[in-house]
Amino acid sequence: MHKLGFVLAVFILLGTSDALAQSVAGERFDGKWLTKLTCPAKGNTEGYTWQFPSVIQNSSFRGERGTAGEPGYLLVEGKIAEDGKAKLSATGIVASRKYARGVFARKGEDYSYNIKAQFKETEGTGTRDEGLGIVGRPCSFEFAKQQSTSPDGGH
Repeated sequence: MHKLGFVLAVFILLGTSDALAQSVAGERFDGKWLTKLTCPAKGNTEGYTWQFPSVIQNSSFRGERGTAGEPGYLLVEGKIAEDGKAKLSATGIVASRKYARGVFARKGEDYSYNIKAQFKETEGTGTRDEGLGIVGRPCSFEFAKQQSTSPDGGH
């Protein structure tokens, strides 16, 4: 009877540690991030670089630039897999025709595209889906996890 109790205790501990390991792995990207989006010039369209804050919570990415509903707004969101791979979606509103690709792009128009990304513990990269290559351009993303600061300022 004593051996059986010991074996059961070991199985219970192993099961608990597996669940804990899965929970930690699923949240390893969680925190505040800085996102840098760089779109090079292409044809008559000017290039630009934007930096904006993002958050990963429960392995869900969300980054916003600008004011919702206003020209220049961008929302990037999506789920990050345990291996760090993510397919993020970007939706936004054209700020100026000189930065928007396409014959029909006008200020105030909505746009969207997908981003293929790869996250590591403290950094990540991504590329914009260029679609057919006629309208899109090869924009790139860099993600940098921000250091958490203690409420007492480190004292």
